[in-house]
Amino acid sequence: MPVVDVDPDALRGLTGRTDKTDEEFREDLFGLGLEFEGETDDGDLRFEFAPDRLDRLSVEGVARSLRYHYGDDRGVYVPDTNDAEWTIEVDESVPDERPYVTGAVVRGVDLDEAGLESLIQLQEKLHATMGRGRAKGAIGIHDLAMVKGAPLREGAERSITYRGIEPDGETFVPLDSTDELTPAEVLEEHDTGRTYADIVSEYDRYPAIYDELGLFSFPPVINGRRTEVDTESRELLVELTGTDQWTIDKMCTIVCYALSARGATIEEVEIAYADGATHPEEYGSDLVRPNLEIDEKSVTHDRIETLLGVDFEPEEIVDCFERSGLDATYSLGEEVTYDVEIPPYRVDVLHPLDLVDDVGRAHGFDRLEPRYPDAGTVGGRHERTRLEDAVRTSLVGLGFEDLLNFHMTSGEENYDRMRIEPGTGGAAVDGDGGVLGGGDPVEITEPYSEEYTQLRTWALPSLLILLEGNTHNAYPQDVAEIGFVAERDEAENTGVAESRHVAGAVARRDASYEAAKGRLQAVCDDFGADLETPRTDHPTFIDGRTAGVVVDGESVGVIGEVHPEVLVEHDLEVPVAAFEFDLDALR
Repeated sequence: MPVVDVDPDALRGLTGRTDKTDEEFREDLFGLGLEFEGETDDGDLRFEFAPDRLDRLSVEGVARSLRYHYGDDRGVYVPDTNDAEWTIEVDESVPDERPYVTGAVVRGVDLDEAGLESLIQLQEKLHATMGRGRAKGAIGIHDLAMVKGAPLREGAERSITYRGIEPDGETFVPLDSTDELTPAEVLEEHDTGRTYADIVSEYDRYPAIYDELGLFSFPPVINGRRTEVDTESRELLVELTGTDQWTIDKMCTIVCYALSARGATIEEVEIAYADGATHPEEYGSDLVRPNLEIDEKSVTHDRIETLLGVDFEPEEIVDCFERSGLDATYSLGEEVTYDVEIPPYRVDVLHPLDLVDDVGRAHGFDRLEPRYPDAGTVGGRHERTRLEDAVRTSLVGLGFEDLLNFHMTSGEENYDRMRIEPGTGGAAVDGDGGVLGGGDPVEITEPYSEEYTQLRTWALPSLLILLEGNTHNAYPQDVAEIGFVAERDEAENTGVAESRHVAGAVARRDASYEAAKGRLQAVCDDFGADLETPRTDHPTFIDGRTAGVVVDGESVGVIGEVHPEVLVEHDLEVPVAAFEFDLDALR
């Protein structure tokens, strides 16, 4: 959760509530969902924010929410914009990995030190949240007086160019430096360059923004010193580059609203993608930005009352919407439906439930009266949970240590180190030769770590990882887990087949197929299940020492002695016998 520093004096000035104490502000903001986290050494108030309300990442956004909360402002506000005098030309040489750009010109800026610090904080907090550490979107803010724009195409008064350059191409003086550096040198020698080098280091060409005088911005890494913003700056150029046009447009909008709150005027910028340049298909190759279009969504009166448990008159709900910074009208029919207009800085309103949340906050969640639900049921454990607990008790009684492992893993751990290939089987060994654990994986689109790139398709790899990290302890080591597994299955509505597996491993000097089979038989006997173990093959286990697990006539798993190659791969020096089967077989 982002934590933002808020200057209480600036908050008083921007809200017009000069008589408010810090304590009163803390109470009011708590009602909006902002939790007080203490004070800085400079006396700023620190608040933890819900990550959805990114428009509140600055004192200007916080003040806007409070003005609506107090009723001083109502409904949707969209700042007026002047017609474009500047164009951002997007050259076809721009790196394909970072093709999109947006921006705005801001005039009449009057920033003191606190205002400048707030702008910088907003920039960095947006980088850390929507911008995904600048990888998805990055903001550059420049003193417009230091940008020289020569016309680059007919009809454009002033232009700058977004293009790609060679790593050892032109030089410029980056912020916090006095040396002329190439982009490659910035990544090697500059502190900020080293911090963000991973984003662009693999590009064939680096992103760069030029004016008539040359290179002045190296997004997403660092701006040039020539266009540095200070308290004397009165006109600003805001430019953003990224991998997603919607994301950088919304980041730009939030910055424009913050500067508008301090009395600045927003001026449009034309974005012109050259022939051959990658442009956003949904918007076209010629854009006018910032994008301040109002979105619309609908929600029914009954849905609001049902979720909040409050009886409202339609006029009361319209009032709540307006005190949330939205506009709403309603139509009468079989049910009352509200058509709600949403300002462009509200990036969090994605679903009608978000509208219900706004009504609840404006009404006051502290005013909601608790009541018993109408359903006449009594809570209890789910049947599957009771079965898990019973099987777990049986395993512990047989001498197994009960484990709780991560459900996420990597392809190397799930397949490669276990000697199996993805797509070679299903959830269990069957007559068609399916391989337990060999199903197609459910992969993470943008994994945070190479260690966790997919959901595991079976549980035994997790047990062997545990044994691998436990070689310093004495043997025998008998471990077991009842855990979640998943694999892709187009026959399922979600495209994913989910299940719970029971896995056990016996690691000791005399571990054998018989040792694992005896424990598996005992578990099945505890639940009155008939067990058969016909011979089968599985790459993880030794040929001739492997069997299928057939419970009540259904093939549900595999048992055997783990193959020596798998043991060596996991640095295990003792034999391991193991089994795994579907928990539902014991129902």
